[in-house]
Amino acid sequence: MRPEQSERNGPAILYGWHTVTSALENPARVFHRLLVTENAARRLAEDALALPCLPEIVRPDAIAALVGPEAVHQGLYAEADPLPSPDITELEDRGIVLVLDQITDPHNVGAILRSAAAFAVAAVVTTARHSPEATGVLAKAASGALEYVPIVTVGNLARALVALKERGWLTVGLDSAGETDLAGIELADPLALVLGAEGKGLRQLTRATCERLARLDLPGRIKSLNVSNATVLALHIATSRLNAAQARG
Repeated sequence: MRPEQSERNGPAILYGWHTVTSALENPARVFHRLLVTENAARRLAEDALALPCLPEIVRPDAIAALVGPEAVHQGLYAEADPLPSPDITELEDRGIVLVLDQITDPHNVGAILRSAAAFAVAAVVTTARHSPEATGVLAKAASGALEYVPIVTVGNLARALVALKERGWLTVGLDSAGETDLAGIELADPLALVLGAEGKGLRQLTRATCERLARLDLPGRIKSLNVSNATVLALHIATSRLNAAQARG
């Protein structure tokens, strides 16, 4: 189930306070370079953060030259090894996983990972192709969530969904043409919520592989949400439903 090794062999680029400090606190991260401004170095010392490598003290414009003038780096920049991608068969059969069907915008994927961390999602499953790398803009948008939510990379999404189903996961695809509102579907743990790219939605094979298709009914005039916002709503509904079912016994 693990995909072939891709060309993504470069270091993970991390910048921004939450992104870098969360990585610094993660013993699984292997760092190769750490650039800090004087202000950031003082703040790190005040927070008593242990540094895994000797930092280089630089001016803010030195970091801006690496990440771009529009990027908010907050005086921290790091280069580290990417975190390993667990195999889908290594996931425990409980909780919620998010399955991303060719969502390519790194801002959206980063925001989805941040929401996943907030809702204690077990993992995010994505494809080796047609998905952004866990670096740079995505890492900044995730705001540290890369350290808390495993990313499972698969070669074939349909086969991954079948593998989950065979192990007892309920696979629910979110689609505007879903037969009923997500809030009206009986949900079960373990649960895989499958999300498609904005505009295209779920691919036909992905849609056909999901056990159920559900939509998100909205009361206002606008009936669709950005995929990262739809993820938050879906996680809220699913988590509330599963917690209520668990409380009932």
